[in-house]
Amino acid sequence: MQPLHDFALSDCEARSVSGHPAGPYRAVNSQKELVAWLHPGVDTVDKMFEYAAKKFPKRDCLGTREVLSEEDERQPNGKIFKKVILGNYNWLSYEEAYQAAKCFGSGLAALNQKPHCNIAIFCETRAEWIVAAQACFMYNFPLVTLYATLGPVAIAHGLNETEVTHIITSKDLLQSRLKAILCDVPRLQYIIVVDRKPTSWPDIPKGIMVYNMDTVKEMGSRPDNSEYRRKPETSDIAVIMYTSGSTGIPKGVMISHGNLIAGITGMAERIPNLNETDTYIGYLPLAHVLELSAELVSISHGCRIGYSSPQTLADQSTKIKKGSKGDTSVLKPTLMAAVPEIMDRIYKNVMTKVEEMSKFQRTLFVLAYNYKMEQISKGYSTPLCDRLVFKRVRALLGGKTRVLLSGGAPLSAATQRFMNICMCCPVGQGYGLTETCGAGTISEFWDYSTGRVGAPLVCSEITLKDWEEGGYYSTDKPNPRGEILIGGPNVTMGYYKSKGKIQDDFFVDKNGQRWFCTGDIGEFHPDGCLKIIDRKKDLVKLQAGEYVSLGKVEAALKNCALIDNICAYANSDQSYVISFVVPNHKQLMALAEQMQIKGSWEEICNNSLMEKEVLHIITEAAITAKLERFEIPKKIRLSAEPWTPETGLVTDAFKLKRKELKTHYQEDIERLYGGK
Repeated sequence: MQPLHDFALSDCEARSVSGHPAGPYRAVNSQKELVAWLHPGVDTVDKMFEYAAKKFPKRDCLGTREVLSEEDERQPNGKIFKKVILGNYNWLSYEEAYQAAKCFGSGLAALNQKPHCNIAIFCETRAEWIVAAQACFMYNFPLVTLYATLGPVAIAHGLNETEVTHIITSKDLLQSRLKAILCDVPRLQYIIVVDRKPTSWPDIPKGIMVYNMDTVKEMGSRPDNSEYRRKPETSDIAVIMYTSGSTGIPKGVMISHGNLIAGITGMAERIPNLNETDTYIGYLPLAHVLELSAELVSISHGCRIGYSSPQTLADQSTKIKKGSKGDTSVLKPTLMAAVPEIMDRIYKNVMTKVEEMSKFQRTLFVLAYNYKMEQISKGYSTPLCDRLVFKRVRALLGGKTRVLLSGGAPLSAATQRFMNICMCCPVGQGYGLTETCGAGTISEFWDYSTGRVGAPLVCSEITLKDWEEGGYYSTDKPNPRGEILIGGPNVTMGYYKSKGKIQDDFFVDKNGQRWFCTGDIGEFHPDGCLKIIDRKKDLVKLQAGEYVSLGKVEAALKNCALIDNICAYANSDQSYVISFVVPNHKQLMALAEQMQIKGSWEEICNNSLMEKEVLHIITEAAITAKLERFEIPKKIRLSAEPWTPETGLVTDAFKLKRKELKTHYQEDIERLYGGK
């Protein structure tokens, strides 16, 4: 292998196998060939589950907390919140989970579900989701996954495009989301509800049968129904995953069994000492590739998975009754995946609490924080600081977390540093897409540098492609830059029923390997680690010819305490950037009090003096973050409503949907650009 041009390689994690700065880059331990599976012969997801069930039959596999009581609690503003008191986790062993999946799959076959015919799951993250999915993998029913927060039109589109006759769902989602569109999905014949009750559904359209999961399992366990099962091949489609995507109508990504196994293999290799004593907490949407992969990684190693939800995660979570315990306190997970949105929330909550401490406590916290930051940068640990100062922060996630995996969107340097220091556990930043089965890169857990996403996983290789319009080239100094292309056995089979331009993002090279063009711009550092620096779609050319990366502006300003969320916007026929800002409630109210501005939350957000003051603070933050003059927003609009997946303004991973945001704020855009 040739050495890399002009690169002094220190502690190298990946290098270019061609010797050219454009790559392809491979991890140091997969230079000769990429890795496609964990165990020889275990090349489909059903074989992986069977392998785990045989190796860890009696170990806990899937856990669900018992609901002891539910009550309505009236808030000071008159709103009613549902609060729950939850008991301990009840566990299904690996053997039991495997048997449950087998019976359920056999029951679906008895209800006329055929191999190679799509079946949909539209359900919250819970044990039944994984049991149902494993059943489909075993019986070779391609599983169509849809986010619970997709709108009615998108849900109907996914179900009709995949021509499903059976759908697996929960009673809540059937009531709140599916019922309204059943008449728009003419092929649907069977609805399987994962909840035990109710057992009868009076107001379902004629021609659709509703069964409970238990009934279907019972049917499948009868000797006359345990028919021969047609096992999947590596190349068979396991999942058609609809991405909520930050652009347009959702696309179904076709993921084969081989893709999933390769992705899981690559991820598992980066998690230090992963083994059956680990506990993973599952609370992100399983219809998202990050969560599905993380749970399959856990199952492949015999870990236990305890289920949770964003509303019950911690003692302070919205649905947990004051004084009772959230899921992390009871489960005490060792492994956890999180999207930056959730970590940003923890960071802001803790920092607000620090502000409220006495002067002595605050000084102690800051001293310990800075001391630890210095120590870990030298490679030392700080057991005393951890025990005396950070133990309480660490307890927020149960106190046992040893690995936090961040994915779904870029994590800010401040939040990453905070999690490393206060949670006393490393944060691995991952980079991957649904199209690459969630796999691409994960940073080494001992690498405390911020803003980087690590070296390619052992299942993938990465090439940088020159992008002339943006001015990014592999010959750039000091580091090669360009569009990130990911290749390997984890690259999926394309978009379902899509033709033309959209399929051009995938291609096969002369060696028969699949590649995906991500549209993200990256640079490789001398040690073979990747940093995401831009996105093709985020680049806007201003009137005077300067290019503005909207993502860069947002990332720089997101750490400002006043900002909960921000969307930068620029018109090519204008000379400046504008922004829509969701302000932090607590911080903005405090600022309003300081400025003696009174009124409701909406009135305060719409107050022009308030807008001016927030813009002033944002401008200072932008200068501190070293943004160029033309990148700094000149005008802003404060939004009183938060952006949630339900509003349709952000995806399930809380990525901005720019097109929808533009439509939503069209009047403001005209006003801020002087049209009104």
